[in-house]
Amino acid sequence: MTAIALAPPPRHISPAKAIQHGLSLSWRGILKIRKNPEQLVDVTLQPILFLVMFVYLFGGAISGNTGAYLQTLAPALLVQNTIMASLSAGVSLNTDVNKGVFDRFRAMPIARSAPLVGAVLADVVRYLVAIVVLLVMATIMGFRITTDPASAILGGLLMILAGLCFCWIAVFVGMLVSTPGAVQGIMIAFIFPLTFGSNVFVPSSTMPGWLRAWSDISPVSLLANTMRGLFVGGDVAGPLLGSLAWMAGVVVVFLPLAMRAYKRRVG
Repeated sequence: MTAIALAPPPRHISPAKAIQHGLSLSWRGILKIRKNPEQLVDVTLQPILFLVMFVYLFGGAISGNTGAYLQTLAPALLVQNTIMASLSAGVSLNTDVNKGVFDRFRAMPIARSAPLVGAVLADVVRYLVAIVVLLVMATIMGFRITTDPASAILGGLLMILAGLCFCWIAVFVGMLVSTPGAVQGIMIAFIFPLTFGSNVFVPSSTMPGWLRAWSDISPVSLLANTMRGLFVGGDVAGPLLGSLAWMAGVVVVFLPLAMRAYKRRVG
């Protein structure tokens, strides 16, 4: 009996088809979240813990009273929570690689970038949950939006966009290291200094000169100032432009690096 050779799946796929494949695989990621809602524990419990802990433990010492500190902290804490939520993409992709899921994807007639794009887009659900949980808890504690609904909605959309940009760092790390635990450990070691060395929790003016210099231009500080402006009033244009520049830079650098590392990892 003569064996029939199977043609390899086509790799020259149009951009429109590649986007369609990415969206299809993002729905796979959303279904995984729906079937395993415990994946959302970090974006439901962590925002509440950080908000309650910092407001009631440090609010009086930093701002004189917890109410004033809450108005300053809540919008800025959205930034840290979103960046923390973005590491899930790298962990999820690393898990799929180790389980052989990508071997199946490689045999399918889909764009090579689709699994990565799908995992990134699926995390929009996580960003939304993190934003809503924090704002609801902050409102219960006494936080009030003092601008307007349009500005608040713009702030939420900006946080989702920031998550979609910064998650490419986690994807890159996820394609480099061998275990999901290593991805989480490396990303936390990166995110904590980045977020705590900013003006999210304390004013930059209280920091040593070298740290203040970094904090003033940090992407986290710029995003925090933008969110404060959108939610409780203040300058928006300046920090927003700086934030968008940082976000574009992260995508320009880490998206190609992540794609290259992905190709090397899965062949």
